[in-house]
Amino acid sequence: MNILVLAGGYSPERNVSLSSGAMIAGALRKKGHQVAIIDSYIGVADAEADIDQLYREEICEDWKRISTEVPDLKALKAAHPECKNRLLGPNVLRLCREVDVVFLALHGGSGEDGRIPAALDLMGVHYTGSDYLGSGIAMDKHLTKVLAKAAGVAVPDWEVREITDDEAIEAAMCEVPLPIVVKVPNGGSSIGVYIVKHPAELRAVLESNRGARLIFEQYIEGREIQMGFLNDRALPSIEIIVEKEFYNYENKYQKGLAYERTPADILPSEEKEMGEMLLKVAHALNLRVYSRADFIIDKSGKIWFIEINTLPGMTQTSLLPQEAEAVGISFEDLCERIANEALKTRVGTED
Repeated sequence: MNILVLAGGYSPERNVSLSSGAMIAGALRKKGHQVAIIDSYIGVADAEADIDQLYREEICEDWKRISTEVPDLKALKAAHPECKNRLLGPNVLRLCREVDVVFLALHGGSGEDGRIPAALDLMGVHYTGSDYLGSGIAMDKHLTKVLAKAAGVAVPDWEVREITDDEAIEAAMCEVPLPIVVKVPNGGSSIGVYIVKHPAELRAVLESNRGARLIFEQYIEGREIQMGFLNDRALPSIEIIVEKEFYNYENKYQKGLAYERTPADILPSEEKEMGEMLLKVAHALNLRVYSRADFIIDKSGKIWFIEINTLPGMTQTSLLPQEAEAVGISFEDLCERIANEALKTRVGTED
């Protein structure tokens, strides 16, 4: 199979995406496929470059490592003035047409929100993961909660507020109960997520997000459990145990900062219920092939759905590969299965 991996992009999660992409490309090459990888934001400057050249290029070792720092997107744009305000670099779409499958290793707003799947649909290109509509809805935490709740899945109470000015900040200070979880609606990798327990913390969050639309979500204290699905089958759960704070960006992607137990040490009945909840959400959002969801089990044993990720991380420390390995699916086989599924459906055409 001829495969192009799209990674990077103009997103706060670009470093995670580059690492996912590098790992995916390496795994698929081990399986004998012709694989190229490019940064979707920077693209390929050589207008004459063909996909065969990219198949022969070595995978950048630096891409496999994830910095603890969220990338500086302003510096990235300044370093590549030729990209201007576009989110896809030169020759990206042309190269996508030259392969059997585009493997989306993108995370965040420039790739996981449905816009790139929509562009690939218009060109009749096979790509991995969910279609543009499911991806776009799942990227919006508010819309996801609306549909999950309508499907009968327990979600924490939430509200959306526009933090437009001083008046909106003061209203939130008076009306928002603490503790509370504050989130940007379309963030990922726990970027833009705050667990706020004191008024001073709330004011700091509001001030730093002045002008933004924020979700204020009921704080549920309990065990953090995640579960993915593959081909409409729930994978084993995985419990996240961190020594400090919560499962934030640093804890997620740096080895030794979080401990994961797969499968999670939960009751069989809880495992079953969580799997059913996961698939209900996936079906409500029309997600396909694979995704991974976040849950919390509170002290009473109630399971709460938090959010779902349509393009979960595929790094050395990522959770979906660990869950797949628990049922005997190696990382290389997981990547190949996802690529194979992309060949079965070409969204937006009649075949």
